[in-house]
Amino acid sequence: MPDQSTVARPARSPSGTLSHLEVGAGRPLVILQGFGTLPRTYRSTALLLGRRCRVVVPAIFANRGLRWQPEAIREDLRRLLDELGIERATFVAHSFGGGLLLELAAACPERVADLVFIDTLGMSREWTLAAEAARHPMRLLWMATPTAARDFAAAALGAPLHLAQAAWWGFVSDRRHDVGRVRESGIDAHVLWASRDSLLARDDGRAFAADLDASFTVVRSPLGTPVDHDWLYRHPWLLADQVDRLQLWALRDASSG
Repeated sequence: MPDQSTVARPARSPSGTLSHLEVGAGRPLVILQGFGTLPRTYRSTALLLGRRCRVVVPAIFANRGLRWQPEAIREDLRRLLDELGIERATFVAHSFGGGLLLELAAACPERVADLVFIDTLGMSREWTLAAEAARHPMRLLWMATPTAARDFAAAALGAPLHLAQAAWWGFVSDRRHDVGRVRESGIDAHVLWASRDSLLARDDGRAFAADLDASFTVVRSPLGTPVDHDWLYRHPWLLADQVDRLQLWALRDASSG
């Protein structure tokens, strides 16, 4: 029998507003996923980190009503934390999830112990992603693991309009005010960047880290294999290595503060 603390459990919040994946026990670490993916896309990552902390992956593309609205999702995230008894957490945001995390951290800094942004643009530079995707569609195909491709198809077929609305918000919203508020809050923040991100320019990631007053780390594989935009769910062991280096709150011994 597997240890139940390390079994990824898809679940609904008690109020039924937001589905999520949950695994492990201890201090909480919340993962906000990339565009068009589902919590189960990050199952391997959650299982690996769930050996050491409580991992929650909310379905940030879930939606009630006719429109996908970031304000509604942010409120659902806050409500989910309340219902799960999570007062503070380490937050990890991949790609699209970075915009939502900035808004959440700016609105509720007391809920955030520390922040990790992975290959994401939090400012109004998101058109770079759209332009790169349009010019190099084969790069997206290269990064489509079977799990990610399946989950994207499920998300697109299940709510294509909501996904399109989320994409538009991600591309055009300007979050400079949120970046300033997070920086002023003094929350420890870190930006991790793939050594060969096929979608986003490293200089933009470095500029985002500077705007946020965050550390900036280029992630490389000791095996010499390419590390691309999808590494958070393709190579979860690389994240485990990085979070050890960052000494994140969720992975510290509770007695150490």
